[in-house]
Amino acid sequence: MSLRAPRLLLVAAAFVAAAALPASSPIPTSATDLTVGQAESRMVGLINADRAKAGLVALRTDGRLMSIARARSHDMATYHYFSHTEPDGQTAQSYLTAAGVVWYGWGEIIAWNSGYATLADSANAANSDWMASSGHRAIIMSTGLNYFGIGLATDPSNGHQIWTGVFIKGPDKTGAWARMGAAQTPGPRTSAGQRRISLTWLGGDIRLQVLTAGFYSYQLARKVDSGAWSVIVSATTATSTYRYQAVGHRYSYRVRARDRAGNYGAWSVPISFSI
Repeated sequence: MSLRAPRLLLVAAAFVAAAALPASSPIPTSATDLTVGQAESRMVGLINADRAKAGLVALRTDGRLMSIARARSHDMATYHYFSHTEPDGQTAQSYLTAAGVVWYGWGEIIAWNSGYATLADSANAANSDWMASSGHRAIIMSTGLNYFGIGLATDPSNGHQIWTGVFIKGPDKTGAWARMGAAQTPGPRTSAGQRRISLTWLGGDIRLQVLTAGFYSYQLARKVDSGAWSVIVSATTATSTYRYQAVGHRYSYRVRARDRAGNYGAWSVPISFSI
C-alpha cells in the first residue's frame, strides 16, 4: 500500500491456487454453474456482505469500473500474466484516466484460482483469500472508498479464473430514491364535475460510504388515460399535494428525486385513480 499526494493509491495483489488455499466455509451454491456476469454479481454481494458485517455502508457498483475490472482480468487471461502492471506498462489508473473517471483515491485487488467446480466456488475462494490478506482486506473494508467494479476472466491456457476489483473514492453518481404513498380515495364530486385527488410521496438520497451529495428535490409526473407522461411539478421539497381532476378518466402519478449533485433516480412505480 502506498500514498501519493494529493491522491491516494491503494494496491494489493493475491496470488493463490485453489489447491493450496481453499476457501474457508464456502457459501453453498447450486450444482448449476453461474455465468461470468452472475459470478461477478456474486462477488459484489460477497464483498458488500463483508462490509455489512462490520457496519460499513455498501459500495456502489459503477458500470465504468465494471468495464475496467473486466478489461484488466481479460488482459491477464489473454496474455498469461498476473500483475497490477500490464506488459505495455498500463495499470488500472491508466484505464481510469482513459475512461474519464473522476477519482480522489483508487485501489485494485487481483486474485487467481483454479480447480473449483463452479465459478460460484471460485468467487467464494477468491473473496475468502482477499479477506484473509491484510492488504486486500484494507481495500475491501475501506471507509474512504465508495464505488467499485468486479471483473472475471478465464485463462484458456491453464484454466485460471482471474478476478479483479477496482475501487475508487469518487463524486456521487447515484441518483436519489423516491416512491409514491398509498393511493387515497378521491373526494366527492364537485359541482364542476371534478374530484379531489390527494397525493403523498417520500424519498431521499442513497447513502454512500463517503461523499454522499444529499437530497435536493422531487419531480412529479402525471399521465391521463393512455397518454404520455408529463411533469406537473418540476422541483419541490414538499411531500404532498392535491389535484382536482375531471371525472371519466384514469389518472396515474409517479415521482422521482434528485440529489445535490444533479443525479436523478428512477421514476417510482406509479399509482393510479379511475374517477
